[in-house]
Amino acid sequence: MSSSRNSRGLWGGGLALVLLAASAGALAQNRFDGVGRTATPAEVKAWDIDVRPDFKGLPPGQGSVRRGEQVWEGQCASCHGTFGESNDVFMPLVGSTTAKDIETGHVASLMPGANAPARTTLMKVSQLSTLWDYIRRAMPWTAPKSLVPDDVYAVLAYLLNLGNIVPADFTLSDRNIRETQQKLPNRNGMTTAHALWPGPELGGTTRPDVQGSSCMRDCRAEAHVASLIPAYARNAHGNLADQNRPLGPTRGADTAPAKPKVAVAPASSAQDATKNAAGGVSAGSAPKAADVAGVLQSNVCVACHAMDSKLVGPAFQDIARRYQGQADAATYLAGKIRSGGQGTWGAIPMPPQSISEADAQRVARWLATGAAP
Repeated sequence: MSSSRNSRGLWGGGLALVLLAASAGALAQNRFDGVGRTATPAEVKAWDIDVRPDFKGLPPGQGSVRRGEQVWEGQCASCHGTFGESNDVFMPLVGSTTAKDIETGHVASLMPGANAPARTTLMKVSQLSTLWDYIRRAMPWTAPKSLVPDDVYAVLAYLLNLGNIVPADFTLSDRNIRETQQKLPNRNGMTTAHALWPGPELGGTTRPDVQGSSCMRDCRAEAHVASLIPAYARNAHGNLADQNRPLGPTRGADTAPAKPKVAVAPASSAQDATKNAAGGVSAGSAPKAADVAGVLQSNVCVACHAMDSKLVGPAFQDIARRYQGQADAATYLAGKIRSGGQGTWGAIPMPPQSISEADAQRVARWLATGAAP
């Protein structure tokens, strides 16, 4: 009898716990009635588009080099060049690989002591899945995820053909991509010891190297500056900082001669009354590039626009010339900067910008008054 009572007691306690858990689950689900729902299988499938290094997740499809050239010219060449040479903004995709690199799977230009002029995409990438996934997810820049799988295969086939990895009559597909992977120039130039790839099927390890032991050996001694440009020669060939393309942080020392400081008289009350709300610059003084340089850099405007030459978008001075003398130019340009648009300067659209209203007005005021350098 005691055994039976103990059994009933255990079952009774377990049933109470089950009922308590069930009521807690129901309470949690009903806590935010009408807010959210379980994703449907179709919605999960639409988001679950990543392709692993072992090509799990790769959709079926195929695309030829010839088809890829057509898609490339229409969707990719404006930023990356017809032959992957890119333009003044984007780094080259193709170059600095050899037939020997394709044979060995190690790019000689990446080895210590090599003097490659730049590191291209096909020099560095070690997995075709990386290229396939990125093209599908992020390209073209103006309409990401708009390429169907067959066109992604085709664009990737054309890119590989530009790198002399596959012939001009090649068709890339989900059936031969693993075989094609074995032709990538840098396929053996990576390590899986970092354990960022899970599981032994991807060559990963079970324990990450969180101590950095793999990269903290044979460290070079701290570098010391051995010489400097003498003051009299700093500007002998122009300002070095101005001779680098405006992408990312400026590379090159600012060697322009120091400008003498000029005392500025305090603004009169009449000038204060004419302060322009679009940037806080008085109507009688036009802002210069230095006044908006920080805004242009922090909002990455200079990735697509240069001062006096076209990059992805028009030059700042071309914009200024078009709207010169227009009474509402500052207001109009501030609105266009924030909302974006297409067709005014060509087929490539400018997406809406997350720039603040005050900063947009500062840039618009600078453009409307001539975009002075």
